[in-house]
Amino acid sequence: MINKYVALGLTAVLALLLLTSCERNEASSSSDAGSAASSNSPVLSYWAELNGNAASTKSTFQEVPFFQEWQRRTGVKLQFIQPPTNQAKEAVNVMLASGDLPDMIEYEWNSYPGGPSKAINDGYILRLNDVIDQYAPNLKAYLKAHPDIDKQIRTADGSYYMFPFIRNENELRTYQGLIIRKDWLDELGLPVPTTIDEWHTVLTAFKNKKGVEAPLIFFGVPSPLSGVENGSFIGAYGVEKGFYIDGGNVKFGPMEPGYKQFLTLFRDWYNEGLIDRNFAAVDFETQDMSMITGRSGASIWNAGAGIGTWLPVIRQQDPKAELVAAPYPVLHKGDRPEFGQRALQVGSSGGVAITTASKHVEEAVRMLDYGYSTEGHMLFNFGIEGLSYKMKDGYPTYTDLILNNPDKLAPSQALAMYTRASYFGPFVQDTRYMEQYYTLPEQKDAVRIWSDTNADQHQLPNLPMTDKESAELSAIMQDVTTYVDEMSLKFIYGIEPLDSFDAFVEQLNTLNIGRAIQIQQAALDRYNNPSSSLLAP
Repeated sequence: MINKYVALGLTAVLALLLLTSCERNEASSSSDAGSAASSNSPVLSYWAELNGNAASTKSTFQEVPFFQEWQRRTGVKLQFIQPPTNQAKEAVNVMLASGDLPDMIEYEWNSYPGGPSKAINDGYILRLNDVIDQYAPNLKAYLKAHPDIDKQIRTADGSYYMFPFIRNENELRTYQGLIIRKDWLDELGLPVPTTIDEWHTVLTAFKNKKGVEAPLIFFGVPSPLSGVENGSFIGAYGVEKGFYIDGGNVKFGPMEPGYKQFLTLFRDWYNEGLIDRNFAAVDFETQDMSMITGRSGASIWNAGAGIGTWLPVIRQQDPKAELVAAPYPVLHKGDRPEFGQRALQVGSSGGVAITTASKHVEEAVRMLDYGYSTEGHMLFNFGIEGLSYKMKDGYPTYTDLILNNPDKLAPSQALAMYTRASYFGPFVQDTRYMEQYYTLPEQKDAVRIWSDTNADQHQLPNLPMTDKESAELSAIMQDVTTYVDEMSLKFIYGIEPLDSFDAFVEQLNTLNIGRAIQIQQAALDRYNNPSSSLLAP
């Protein structure tokens, strides 16, 4: 059965999975990449990781039509600096330590040690309040109209630090969950699983009756259980792998009894061969290849990059193949899942800061503010009118260049060429992108199924913190996260007996997890009661 898929055509698969290496490329010399700029215009440097869908087709930013058009329209020439794929955190730390800073850095700023407030106080990035007032009328107007967003992009002392990626519509915030081979279920006479017990039955059947090598596969990078951190399987036991809200109180999942139950489950499944034997090292390429070739029959990934990318390729070899979404698992049939993937309104990735080294702050601010303008909104979400979209009865409609690409690019890849709608950046995402991006009925069904959770009740918002709080929390969590990941692997692999779980919790307390919870709780209380907090500008 599986061998049937192996002859799938590695060219198409490799084109899908191509990754980029670190390089610094000069501003494009083509007339299309900066014709609006005069020959005397300054060249600004922009540090960012190239999105995987774009990298599968082009190796540098300057080759991507979107970035050429952004420069042309704003009259700003860019020199892009690309870190190695999946090494952004390491690369940005090295760059900051070197003191050789670009004008702009697109990064997950909450992951900076000590948070964005410390990045400002350390002298790396600018406090943007004054320059937003002077040079960013579009972002300023948007934040004034959306105070709930406004307080999520400031530090506790009221400092703006980035031009954010914003998902303000609920329909845009759920896009990931469990995906399973429905044609295999039908062949085996099994329903789409909804409970942990049903999942065990399905995965066992895939293993024993279909001969599937790794029935369930999920990401193991950048951390060993990355793929399940949004609530898959862990959520069935009433916890998450990180911080979450329970009745207004902040909790840390790995120290709760439910986490031990989850570890017990995955230890059993690992011993039975139901999950990838090397799950801690599973990356994009491994997951994609496993689902496309039939090495795996279930995974945890996106409606677009998962179902939308895998299903057309699989059907080239097996027209009867089906991939469908499965609900987030529960323990008892009929229960509503408490946890599930739910993106924050302000994305943790894609925020662009301006560094203190920039000698062209006004130009940088005006360029970044473009994404929040009416014209910029259309470019970021739909691309170039007449090329990647056309207006039909007032609706920006993607052309065949996106949805039926003549070069056989998947919609996710084509979108990454002409827009930033399907990933992060300094703009507000538009629901009309998703309405068209999900071309398959299986994708539309997936979003509906995955959204049916109580995740909103448990999700911590983007919490502004003081410099001191961020630094203390970062120091604690660096040790805690490393310890949780190491011990979780030992428990699942059977290296550490589950009887040691109480000692594991004791060590978390020794590492000061209680103080980390206290910091998160204080920040949450301030967020919910801004009139009595440090949030006022």
